[in-house]
This record gives sequence, structure tokens and C-alpha cells, in this order.
Amino acid sequence: MSTPHDPYVRVRGAREHNLQDVSVDIPRDTLTVFTGVSGSGKSSLAFGTIYAEAQRRYFESVAPYARRLIHQVGAPEVGEVTGLPPAVSLEQRRSAPGARSSVGTVTTLSNFLRMLFSRAGEYPAGAQRLDSDAFSPNTAAGACPRCHGLGLVHRTTEELLVPDPSLSIRDGAIAAWPGAWQGKNLRDVLDALGHDIDRPWRELGAEERQWILFTDEQPVVTVHPVREAGRIQRPYQGTYMSARRYVMHTFADSRSRTLRAKAERFLTSSPCPACHGSRLRPEALAVTFAGHTVAELAALPLTSLAQLLRTAGGGETARVLTADLLARIETVTELGLGYLSLDRTAPTLSSGELQRLRLATQLRSGLFGVVYVLDEPSAGLHPADTESLLGVLGRLKEAGNSVFVVEHQMDVVRRADWLVDVGPLAGEHGGRVLHSGPPAGLAGVTESATRRFLFDEGPAPVREVRTPSGWLRLDGVDRHNVRGVDAAFPLGVFTAVTGVSGSGKSTLAGQVLAGVLADRRAAPADPAAEPSAAWCASARGLAAVDRLVQVDQRPIGRTPRSNLATYTGLFDVVRKLFAATETARERGYKAGRFSFNVAGGRCETCQGEGFVSVELLFLPSTYAPCPDCHGARYNPRTLEVTLRGLDIAQVLDLTVESAAGFFADTPAAERSLRTLLDVGLGYLRLGQPATELSGGEAQRIKLAAELQRTRRGHTLYLLDEPTTGLHPADVEVLMRQLHGLVDTGSTVVVVEHDMAVVAGADWVIDLGPGGGDRGGRIMATGTPAEVARAAGSRTAPYLAAALHRS
Repeated sequence: MSTPHDPYVRVRGAREHNLQDVSVDIPRDTLTVFTGVSGSGKSSLAFGTIYAEAQRRYFESVAPYARRLIHQVGAPEVGEVTGLPPAVSLEQRRSAPGARSSVGTVTTLSNFLRMLFSRAGEYPAGAQRLDSDAFSPNTAAGACPRCHGLGLVHRTTEELLVPDPSLSIRDGAIAAWPGAWQGKNLRDVLDALGHDIDRPWRELGAEERQWILFTDEQPVVTVHPVREAGRIQRPYQGTYMSARRYVMHTFADSRSRTLRAKAERFLTSSPCPACHGSRLRPEALAVTFAGHTVAELAALPLTSLAQLLRTAGGGETARVLTADLLARIETVTELGLGYLSLDRTAPTLSSGELQRLRLATQLRSGLFGVVYVLDEPSAGLHPADTESLLGVLGRLKEAGNSVFVVEHQMDVVRRADWLVDVGPLAGEHGGRVLHSGPPAGLAGVTESATRRFLFDEGPAPVREVRTPSGWLRLDGVDRHNVRGVDAAFPLGVFTAVTGVSGSGKSTLAGQVLAGVLADRRAAPADPAAEPSAAWCASARGLAAVDRLVQVDQRPIGRTPRSNLATYTGLFDVVRKLFAATETARERGYKAGRFSFNVAGGRCETCQGEGFVSVELLFLPSTYAPCPDCHGARYNPRTLEVTLRGLDIAQVLDLTVESAAGFFADTPAAERSLRTLLDVGLGYLRLGQPATELSGGEAQRIKLAAELQRTRRGHTLYLLDEPTTGLHPADVEVLMRQLHGLVDTGSTVVVVEHDMAVVAGADWVIDLGPGGGDRGGRIMATGTPAEVARAAGSRTAPYLAAALHRS
């Protein structure tokens, strides 16, 4: 019976996503871990039900007008939740933070550093004391007026804008201009202004070329288009925009990431000549503390900043402010992030780093009686840093809070007070609570996929280490904190790059290795040449690699219109099959009729979305099935066409597993579906929107798309933490695929923290010893057994333990 002081959070009848009418009791004031295979429903229970219900209740206490200003999630599908305190969610957001967001702004440490300079800084003689806002590059009072607080100025050159001067303007000499009608319009305007657009660019006069590319003038002229057969084109007033002006305008104002990325190719960035990259006004830079400007302190790794603050003198004001700042920095460094600097921009951080920064901020908030719901806080953490994370989670609990964690890392699961295991499988085969109680109780649950890994049942199969077929060598690597390093990557084997967070793994593999291979592909004219990116002195052995495939965890699409079927190309096959049916041929329907993204076959009421937004004014906007198509996304005439008894909407609603049987006799579809099954994604629906997929699911979909392609030549597959977000059972499935690629003659390089994966590799490159300035060196290379014996490596003892278990 529930009481006002009920020590349990009691969930009754949860049906969010794939949850099957789940009822569960979870004790408060505990560290509770939710486990289960990917897609089993654990996040639906922790975030989609418990946190969503807590947020809904909070918003009910907010004034109705204020509710309209706050983004609200809809009410979860649940019968009842009792005993639920206020909740704080710390999810791994996949949306990219703004360029002005930094470690300092995420943790609010910048606020305290600015206050220190404002109140206790050393000012030049006669200078007026500045407010703390004057030390921020994100305010009008502090930002450098030349670069507006960005620290960089962007410019372009004729060589960038016109890469091939042998072309005429009509033939596309000005590569920076847009394509399609807009580019044709600019060419026609130039023609109308009297410029020769058919003459090779290099033959135009220097003054004329300068005006065409760089003028700020925007003359308006009457354009008489060339008449085309069957088309009437009337004269119009055209406005000219120079190539530089177009590029700058697109880069600064376009909302399209693709257009901004294209514009960026025609720009070079350099430190602002006024502030030299510090982003601040001269008045702020004239103030120092312990002999340093605020920009200099913001650029120091947090460990170095803390060391400097401890030895800094000053009066009582400085002592109080530095003590508070040191206490806040200590929380961040405790989570293994001491290598970061306050001015490190948020877009360059991993989702795991961002989540831990927010966790550090919460630890200092002093909240009591709150439920913290965390999404895989160990993601991106080396085992050496996981111990510190567990200490932080323990302190949150000891402060009188409940800590609910969705987690796959068994070391975290073993330390839980309470375990909620969801499964047994994914999608429609999951959604049930198999165990809710102390972790030891899971030993008797035979259905659980977690049990085998939690209790280390049975030895792992022993695998022979492969012999490399060649070597790819990078000499003098110089990028970020990796300085003067020589690295050798074996070909034809499985290589794991390891090291603590911030040690330089992603820099070495994801940037430098990928960079030199991409450089090679961009300059294929001389097969004997060995080009290298500017980040290393030389690269040898590149000729042995014919193709680079880089698979990351970025979303496969940013809108619900992008889905599993569209990304893998399966949707094209399905639409052609529908277009080939007798009914479609009789009506003259082509494959485009069966796309919900274009007019014709889709439901026009919902524009092919399948739902419509209902504005409820003071309540959160809700989404209801389209009143015309009832969620099918297509109009009735299109749905009359069936393939083996199913219409196009019903086919998109099939899971990959079901679709594999349905399309068993269609080779083009069967191949895509088989690769999706091989990477453990059989539970996903073909039409599942990209926005509903986790980073791990997105990465495996990308890998499946690559696996279904015909492989030609030697391919190097580069993956950055492919096991993030994966249950150990899913990791086994993924590793079978990656080792299968190596067995067919490819090379696989993974940046990885999972010691079970590293123990199964053929070669290990371990970086360290620490993060940031204390990292960037290769501590050990060799087989897993050799690296496990390496002195000075922080990875070695954890790798040795993993090898012992296997």
C-alpha cells in the first residue's frame, strides 16, 4: 500500500514504446541500474516513463503561461506512478551544442573565473574596475569587436574560389557559387553586366577578376534569359552577389548544415589579428591574476589551472573565490576530465564528456531528495576512470538522492544496490522486467541476457592472433596533444587503440590516420606517391589500402522522414517492387508514387508525416494520428496497391526480422536485411524514424550499409568506440561481424575502452599515460598479451584481468 512516505517508486501499467504493461517497484535512495540488450525497453522505462512522468508533474505546478515557453515532453503511457520525487535527467544528447558553448559555460566554471578577475584581478594603474561580463567573449561588453568573440576571422582567396582557372564562368570556373537556377542566375547577371562569361578565367583582367569575386556592390540589371524550346522565359530584374559575399552569407546565416559545410571549403580561418585568438577586448586582457590574463587561464588544462590557483596569493576576496573555484574544478577532475580546458568548445567534446561535465555541475548543486536519471555515464570512459565515476555516483546517493542509471558496463552493474533487468530480447521480443532486486538475484533468471556477463559464466573462446599482411606507418604525428609520435598500424588484422579519456586515441586514429588516407584518395594521380596530411611528417604503406570506411555514431538523419529503409537503400528496392505489381502498372504508378516524401502518393493532410500536431495552448503540444490516413502516411489510392497482401505502409511497419522472411525471394532486399540482422538490429522497424535511434544503433546501421556493398580491394574500416550503447551480448554480435571483415582480407581499427574487445584484438596501440597534456604518447604496442604486461600503461592491469577471464 502506498503511503506519503513510501520508500519505493512504484510503476504500474507502463506501455511506453515496447514496454508490455510493466509494473515494477524501485527503492528510493539507492543506486539502481537498468540493464538489458539494446532495444529491450530499459530507456523507455527509466527515461520515457519515470523521468517523463516526473517532468509532467513538475510542469503542472508551473504557471500556465510559463508552460508555453518551455519545451515539454508528452505524458507517458503508464497507468500510475507513485512515490516519485522530482527528477533530473542527464542524457547523452546527440544534438550539437553551439560553437560559443564551452567546458566553462557547461560547468559554469567560467562564471566564477570571471568573478575572480572582476573582484580580485590586478588592474593597470588608473583603469576602471570591470564587471564580470567584461571578461566573457559571449557578451557585448567583453567580445572582441573585430571577431565578435569568436577568436577567428574567416577570409577567402581567388585560388579557393576558382580552383580551375582554365574554365570559363559559364563552365563553372567559380566553384563557390551555388548550383541549379541560383548559379545560372548569377552567371546571367554577369553576362548582362557586360562581362565575358565564355572566356577562360585566367584570360580575364586582374581588376575584372577582383571585382567579380570580391566586390561588395550589388548592382541590379535586367536579365533576358536565352529562350529554350517549349518554355517562355520573361525578362527579370537580377541582383549580383560576389562569390565572397555569397560564401560569407551562406556560412554565417544558412540553417542548412550541408550548405554551411560547402561554404566552409572556400574559407580559410586564422586567429583574429586584433585579439590574437583570445576573443576578448583589450580592456579585459589588461587585467591579470597571478600574472596571467583570463584567456591564458581559460586555455590551461583544469589540472594545471587548479595547481596555479592553489599557489596564487591575494587578499581575502581572492582566497574565498579561488577556494570555491578549486572545489568545483576538483569535481570535474575527479570524473577524469582534468585534461580539458575551460575554453575547449562543446562541439569538440564527446557525448560522454558532456554528460560527465553536467554530472559534475549537479554534484555541486547540493540538491536533496531528487531522482537523478543518467544515460550510460560510463560511455567513453577508460576502466581506470570508471572507479572515479562510481565514487561520484555514491556521493550523489549519500547526499539523500536516488540515482537511476541506464548502463551496460558490468563493473557499474556489480556496484548497484538494485538491478532492474529488462528483456529478454529487443523490440517486440522485449519490454518485460525479468528481475527487480539486488544484483545477486539475477543469477537465478535463466531468460536474462545480462546474467552470463555479470557472473562471468564460462570461458571465452581462445582465438589465434593473426599475422599482419603489411604495415601503415605514420611518422612525426603532430596534432592536438599527440606530439612527435611515430605510429605503425598493421594491415589485415584487428587493431584496438586504447588509453584513458583524452589521451589522444581519436586524434591519432580518427583524425590523423583517416586524414592521410583521405588525402591519398583526393590525390590519386600518382599511384606511387605517398601523400600525408599536414598533421604528420610522413606516411608510408598507404598504397596497400584501396578504400577507407569511417563509421561513427552521428545520427543517420535529423528528421523523422529519414529512416532505416531510406538510409540502407532498401526503400528503393521496396518501391520498385510495388511499382512492378499488376495494379500499379495498370494505373501507371511509378516507384516515386510509393514515397511519403513527395507529393503524389503521400497523404497531403499530414504531408506524409503520419501525424498532425495539435496545439493545446497551455498544455504541451501533442501529436495525433492523421485524421485522413490514420498514421499510414499514404493516400487511399496508393494503399490500394498491395504486395503479397500487404500495402506499402504495412511493409514499412515490419521489423527487420519479419521483413527478412517476407522478402526472402528478393535478393536485393534480402541482402540488406541479412546484414541488418547480422549486426543485431532485427528488432527495428523498416520505417523507424532516424530520430528514434540511439547512437549505437545509428553506427550499426551505417556498418550494415557498408557490409552490403561489394568490396573491391583492401578496405580499412575505422570505428570510434563501436561498443558504446551496446549490451555485452550485442557486442559479441558486432565483434563477429568485424572479425569477419578481417577474415575476408580487410583491416579493422577501433578506438575502444571495452577490455573484452581489446582482449580479442590482434594488435593493441595504447596511448597515455594520462589525458590532455599528460597524454599523447604511445605507452605500449603489441599483441594483447604483450600490452597487458607493459609497465607504465594504465590499460595493462585491466587488459590483464580481461585476458584472465577469457
